[in-house]
Amino acid sequence: MQTFHCRCGNTLFYENTHCLACQSEVGWCPACSNIVAIEPLDNGGYRCTHPGCDTALMKCHNYAVENVCNRLVVMEHGQADTLCDCCRYNEVIPDLNIAGHRERWAALEAAKRRLFHTLDLLKLPHGTKDDDIAVPLSFSFMADALPDQGLWRSTAKTEKVYTGHAAGHITINIKEADDVERERLRVDMNESHRTLIGHFRHEIGHYYWDVLVKDRDEENCRAVFGNHHRPTYAEALERYYQQGAPSDWPNHFISAYATMHPWEDFAETFAYYLDMVAVLNTALHMGITPVEYDGSLESMLIAFHQVGMAVNELNRDMGLLDLAPGVLAPAVREKLAYLHRTVQAASPLERGSPTG
Repeated sequence: MQTFHCRCGNTLFYENTHCLACQSEVGWCPACSNIVAIEPLDNGGYRCTHPGCDTALMKCHNYAVENVCNRLVVMEHGQADTLCDCCRYNEVIPDLNIAGHRERWAALEAAKRRLFHTLDLLKLPHGTKDDDIAVPLSFSFMADALPDQGLWRSTAKTEKVYTGHAAGHITINIKEADDVERERLRVDMNESHRTLIGHFRHEIGHYYWDVLVKDRDEENCRAVFGNHHRPTYAEALERYYQQGAPSDWPNHFISAYATMHPWEDFAETFAYYLDMVAVLNTALHMGITPVEYDGSLESMLIAFHQVGMAVNELNRDMGLLDLAPGVLAPAVREKLAYLHRTVQAASPLERGSPTG
């Protein structure tokens, strides 16, 4: 992710809605792909002030009304879509009558916008049911029924929302936007990381298995990730939660959870691939790494390793979790190579870095 500049010269960030220097309203302009200051138009709407753009814009409904978005939509002949290119994927949003839900929804939307930014960097296909796409993508952000005094503890008699993916539809329990609850779950499940953006990247991995692998490249995928038919997913899930991951899992998998089933291995590895693309994109724009990389997986791995080592040490200085593992096993590299080829085949990239 890069930084941007207000018309006053102040630095703007991807999540900004206001410039703290000149107090201008700002947002993401889809016409010039920048966070920009906007000026009200006499007949309604706004004008993009980015040099050379000048596009007429409207605020996304979830920006103008709900204050959980910062994206704009192009206005033509005084008309514009109600929702932006990210919010249009929502099927269910949280009940905003419950205290805290709006704030959690805003955090989920911020993570979703970063997900789409990375997918668009890679030129990966995605669309809603209104688009010409074989597997429409949609999202539901929901809470367990009847939270116990805001602590999100469900009982046997209340509805529980499971984060997951099914046929292009991604559901995320909004308790994952609660930092304390998410950390408790991370510790309970013995995970090295548990983040909102991590959930999005994992679940979108399942989506792209349906889009890029199912009925297309299953034989080659099985050769790398294993047979997703045996054992069945239900059998694998029961075995994993009874026995846990094998002790030697780092020799073969990117995470302990990836050992559960080939579909989870694919999703976990896909999430790691998106981690690399996003981190290298930011490192490139921020000047964090001098390493040159040419779009090949090997060059990406070398650059990510350098960035990871530096940030790991910075995090340790502050008592935070490591950003990236120090070493990737050959089996994991083979899986990343498969994903790299698959992504490139789905979205022919221009020559050079896939993160530029």
